[in-house]
Amino acid sequence: MSGDQLGDVARGRAALLNTFAWHDGHADVWRVFRDAHALADVVRGLVAPYTSLGVTAITGIEGRGFLLGGAAAMQLGVGFVAIRKEGALLPGAKVRHTTDPDYRGHRHELLLQRDTLSANDRVLLVDDWAETGSQARAARHLVQACGAELVGVSVMIDQLTAEVRRALPGFTALAPFADLPVLDASHPSGCG
Repeated sequence: MSGDQLGDVARGRAALLNTFAWHDGHADVWRVFRDAHALADVVRGLVAPYTSLGVTAITGIEGRGFLLGGAAAMQLGVGFVAIRKEGALLPGAKVRHTTDPDYRGHRHELLLQRDTLSANDRVLLVDDWAETGSQARAARHLVQACGAELVGVSVMIDQLTAEVRRALPGFTALAPFADLPVLDASHPSGCG
């Protein structure tokens, strides 16, 4: 990465850590979205490692991945492709994949519109938190099922094992879980 890219990542990390808080034992990353400057720094930090990789589309998984993904797409000047959860409206032909269990033990069926990606697409997945990697692995499957390539996964907070992190393409995070402020001992898991 260039000096400018490293600076963007460092500013994104600082903005995340300065706005992050625990409330009643639950992680609160919503504060990033409320602060326009923090959000801009976080988004620039999320995309900085990928600016020279020819990304043609950003994808995000329903929830905070939509918010971050849409902003990241604007930052890179590319389109956004939604990954929805089962039961959500998503017209047209779809590809589907069921995740492995998440940090709560739940499985989710994820859907992507089949014609939104093609073999020419180089896709970046953007999300807020990675605990088990189950959704990122499912997203990779969906992108590949459309003939496209997932070139990277960029998250705000990384709680993955080293093995899972290595199995994901181009994985980057603004902060590892261990760098967050001290966790309330009554809540053993990260994202709440």
